[in-house]
Amino acid sequence: METPWAPNHLLEEITAVVLAGGLGTRLRKVLPDEPKVLAPVAGRPFIHYLLDQLVQLGTSRVVLCTGYQAQKVEKILGSRYATLELEYSREQQPLGTAGALRLAASRVRTPWALVLNGDSFLDGPLTHFVHWHRHSRFAGSLLLVYQENTDRFGRVSLGSDNTILSFEEKRPGLGPGLINAGVYLFDRALLDQIPAQVPLSLEKEVFPSWCAQGLLGGYPTRARFLDIGVPEAFYQAQEFFGSMDTPALS
Repeated sequence: METPWAPNHLLEEITAVVLAGGLGTRLRKVLPDEPKVLAPVAGRPFIHYLLDQLVQLGTSRVVLCTGYQAQKVEKILGSRYATLELEYSREQQPLGTAGALRLAASRVRTPWALVLNGDSFLDGPLTHFVHWHRHSRFAGSLLLVYQENTDRFGRVSLGSDNTILSFEEKRPGLGPGLINAGVYLFDRALLDQIPAQVPLSLEKEVFPSWCAQGLLGGYPTRARFLDIGVPEAFYQAQEFFGSMDTPALS
């Protein structure tokens, strides 16, 4: 019998949160009037691929952090997607990834929050990551993916005990290594440490602080990864999702 990596009682203790409020300024040439999460990729809105992953995981409730063109996102997605109940946390002004997550914190009424960036995708099941975090000592876990070239993303340094040691800013010449894949699992109490109603970036401001306190762990993988934040990657996404062959995270 297979090990139940994410049994039902564990999934009931997780609220999924999708950061879906980005302006998408780097994509304006190809998407002049469309939020990134609704970008048409292989015939479907990009966010559908993320929601499919959450359906496969077995979660039941998703909070979408909306901002840019929030009404359009909410109208198209509605209140349900397959087996998922969809709820919205709308920014009235741009708050950044951390500020948006803090605004949504009141809607997270479970012990853990599984947070996904709305403009990136890791091609693999999330169950192993959830199980790993549940049995780790970390208050927050980041899913990390190996890339031959980390210049566009920055690089994450990981200790032998999976503690995240540091974040290197993106720059030419970084070379191969682990990058932040935009999938996080946080203890609910950690969200309250983010200042409320303050524009903040998880990646640039909050994570380095939590890292310095030893609160963050990293789960490394070699699964296929895509970030649609720039036009070149957006075009690559059409082929990426046209040849889906989901590997295990390993």
